[in-house]
Amino acid sequence: MIDGKKLVVVLPAFNAAGTLELTFNDIPPGVVDEIILVDDRSNDQTVEVARKLGITKIHVHPENRGYGANQKTCYRAALAEGADIVVMLHPDYQYEPKLITAIAGMIASGVYGVVLGSRILGGGSSGALAGGMPIWKYVANRMLTAMQNLLTGAKLSEYHTGYRAFSREALLSLPLLANSDDFVFDNQMLVQAIARGIPIGEISCPTRYRQDSSSISFARSVRYGLGVVRTSLAYRAWRWGLARPAFLDFRSDRFLVAPGASVKDPVTG
Repeated sequence: MIDGKKLVVVLPAFNAAGTLELTFNDIPPGVVDEIILVDDRSNDQTVEVARKLGITKIHVHPENRGYGANQKTCYRAALAEGADIVVMLHPDYQYEPKLITAIAGMIASGVYGVVLGSRILGGGSSGALAGGMPIWKYVANRMLTAMQNLLTGAKLSEYHTGYRAFSREALLSLPLLANSDDFVFDNQMLVQAIARGIPIGEISCPTRYRQDSSSISFARSVRYGLGVVRTSLAYRAWRWGLARPAFLDFRSDRFLVAPGASVKDPVTG
């Protein structure tokens, strides 16, 4: 609990057996009320490791659905547990779990509906490059972020971090089921929050790129980058009234929980 609010950490996992224990052991004790792991049909022992660590809330997709689909299950499961604050942390030990208290506290304050753990803020020894981010990824991150800030009017330091926190209200106000099941889900979710006018905060987060940390290939990165461009252009067209992209339709039925409805089964939906 943080300020009387239930804190749930969700771990979207895929082949995280080698790093899950490191991530789990650095989660601050006595703060998190529930840890939920969603396994996207890993090819390794991720689920077995999770059980040995004592994680009891485990959801396993019957087939590999993609990173975005994994997050949809994560958030639905967290809402079903009655979460007031949800922190999404990659179990690949790239992001600092010890910051969960600080990130969740920013949500608990009521000032922000979304908080991002930024690899760009701070710089120096705690910056992305110092943590081992490949230079081509860093350059792409900066270019895409500049483009998105221009098109959305926001002033975020980056749109591509995998360390995020949300209030329950924020999760319920976004049509997340309209988003991609692939990596661009993250980006669509942030653009939805901007469109909704949800206050977004950031906190500096040191990062580490390990040999066993998850990372998408160059080809997948290019596909993600193109998806980011499409998402940003769709937002600008929506803002100008020139288009009505499905992921920005706030009168649709593509929300995790429909008004007045109970939370659906996390895996089957």
